[in-house]
Amino acid sequence: MFEPVKRALLVGLGIQERLKEYVDELVSKGEVSKEQSGSMLRDLMGAAEKNVESLESTWQDMIQSAMERMNLPTREDLANLEKKINALSRRLAKLEKGDDV
Repeated sequence: MFEPVKRALLVGLGIQERLKEYVDELVSKGEVSKEQSGSMLRDLMGAAEKNVESLESTWQDMIQSAMERMNLPTREDLANLEKKINALSRRLAKLEKGDDV
């Protein structure tokens, strides 16, 4: 996933803020030192980002599966059709001019 999109998703879900609050709470309870809090927050954010990437992969698989079931043409299918249409258009133009095809 594009990094800005991933960050926006994490921010939109409030994950960064929630993790920061959680780590701050652990620091205030004395369960984690202030020095450890930075690396802990980075580790938790890394795990959250991996979860977002996994979620994105799952979404992509679901969307692709749904599109396959709907039997929609692919980009390649459309590109092939466009080539055929262009070739037929050229042949038709030659026929209209009276040229041999």
